[in-house]
Amino acid sequence: MNDDEVPSGVVNPSAEMAETLGLNKAHRSFLHRYKWYLGGGIALIVFGMVGLSTGSGAPDVSFRTAPVTRGDLTVTVTATGTIQPLNQVDVGAEISGLIEAVNVDFNDRVSLGQTLAVMDKDQLSARVRQTEAQLISALAKVEEAKASEFEARNNLERAESLHKKGNVSEQSLDNASAGHARAIAVLASVKAQVTVAEANLAADQTNLAKTDITAPIDGIVLTRQVEPGQTVAASLQTPVLFTLAEDLSAMKLVVDIDEADIGQVREGQIATFSVDAYAGRVFPATITSVRFAPKNEGGVVTYEALLSVNNSDLALRPGMTATSTITTANRNGAVMVPYAALRFTPPMPADDDEPAARRGGPPGLMGMMMPRFNRNRGGRQTPLQVGAPGRVWVMDDGSPRAIPVEVGLLDGERAEVIADGIAEGTQVIIGIQAAG
Repeated sequence: MNDDEVPSGVVNPSAEMAETLGLNKAHRSFLHRYKWYLGGGIALIVFGMVGLSTGSGAPDVSFRTAPVTRGDLTVTVTATGTIQPLNQVDVGAEISGLIEAVNVDFNDRVSLGQTLAVMDKDQLSARVRQTEAQLISALAKVEEAKASEFEARNNLERAESLHKKGNVSEQSLDNASAGHARAIAVLASVKAQVTVAEANLAADQTNLAKTDITAPIDGIVLTRQVEPGQTVAASLQTPVLFTLAEDLSAMKLVVDIDEADIGQVREGQIATFSVDAYAGRVFPATITSVRFAPKNEGGVVTYEALLSVNNSDLALRPGMTATSTITTANRNGAVMVPYAALRFTPPMPADDDEPAARRGGPPGLMGMMMPRFNRNRGGRQTPLQVGAPGRVWVMDDGSPRAIPVEVGLLDGERAEVIADGIAEGTQVIIGIQAAG
């Protein structure tokens, strides 16, 4: 007989101890409570499933709307650039030398041919006198050669006359002919030397004239980069001494147009711009040229456009940074909607017999507890384009209804729409307000 077996009629001491301590009673109480908790949980799940199965199958959705408006629509392109003179010239020294005097300063008005600075003339003046003497010597040699040629020609004529009479030998005639030919050659040589001397003199006189640095245009002195006593070396490149700007009452604004906007910009369009120096002031301008040459900086491609600027009050100065707004198109009485109306697509409820996996939600109990709406199949939004087809949505008997439209002008916030059935005041859907 095992130790755990108790004979009939004999009390089991372990059972008697458990009964005494109340262990059997606590065990029965725990099992009783566990059964109640399990039954209550199952009942809650069943009630939730019944409630979901008897519900609408889709969450309640309310939409945000905005009215269709009518008004003037202006399309603009924004670009930045700098104010520049119409004609700006750098004036430099073409020769090397010492600056003796500077006659102008910053902001001085100058006229064409006015002397701006004077360089040392001593060395070049001496060079001019030397070449003048060389020219005089060459001219004297020409006169001497002419006399020699005259003498040789007479000797030849006499030899020919005597040779006909038999008084001069054939050799003497040949010698006279050769002497005359040599005289002609010497005369031609000295004449060439005169030409060289004249050229040298002209070059030296030109260099001497260059010691007077003069203004090539009428204008104003923007910069002065030279002082009296300074030595200028022009051996490698012309050093810039002054920068002159032509009449500043008329200037130009050079702006960089982004490649995405360049198709809208053309000559003759009206623009406005502002500069930091005059807060709140707007300056008018007109596009005069759009360059074809691209500019690529850091992978960003832009094109230069030139705008004419009236600066009669001289408020604008060269180098100022300006932000311009170019008007590329304008429509009066346009029917307009917000961009959001053209980009909105309402969520479409799934069919009741569609599998949960195809609806985009999880199957089973979790699928029943998730909203039964399909994902928006519109994909990535494409940029709005003028003339492209589109659609807007309006509420019809409590449901969204699409209206096909043609996209007109775009100003960055509002879009012109062309369609039948779209009138001022019509409420178009622009988004979802809330989802239940």
